[in-house]
Amino acid sequence: MTEFSYELKIPKERIAVLIGTKGEAKKELEDATHTHIKIDSQEGDVFITGSDALFLFSAKEVITAIARGFNPDIAFLLLKQEYSLEVISMQDFAKTKNHLLRLKGRVIGKEGKARRLLEELTETYLSVYGKTIAIVGETENVSACRRAVQALIGGSPHSSVYKFLEKRRAELRRMRITGELK
Repeated sequence: MTEFSYELKIPKERIAVLIGTKGEAKKELEDATHTHIKIDSQEGDVFITGSDALFLFSAKEVITAIARGFNPDIAFLLLKQEYSLEVISMQDFAKTKNHLLRLKGRVIGKEGKARRLLEELTETYLSVYGKTIAIVGETENVSACRRAVQALIGGSPHSSVYKFLEKRRAELRRMRITGELK
């Protein structure tokens, strides 16, 4: 039987979240994906091994989501086939540390309002952590949320982005009602 493996580096402060209380999150992930996970908590290295490449990829996605700031409950949604993870690197957009903070602020909004609205309008989960913005949700929703986040980072007014998302949501609702979308 062929053995596959991945090696990931995660922030040290996210290791405890990956392991979970009494190792529950790690064990649950290993059981769900039929993989073995070894964690070097000194270095932040995570080694995943298994014989099924698809399960291995799923485990890697869940660990990446936890590393990018999601709690395990949200990260475990990635085990469902219709869910995906998108990680946007802010370094592609920000030139300086102050610019990075300003862009993160645009996505989060005052008291988290922009982030909450993006999550609500796209039915996704958003995590702004370090130099990344990560999105978890059903694949088509993740795509819409990514476009919205990139528009905000690019300087589009919040109102324009929300209008785009509200139109999209109304169109999806109409398609579900008329049976064009299942």
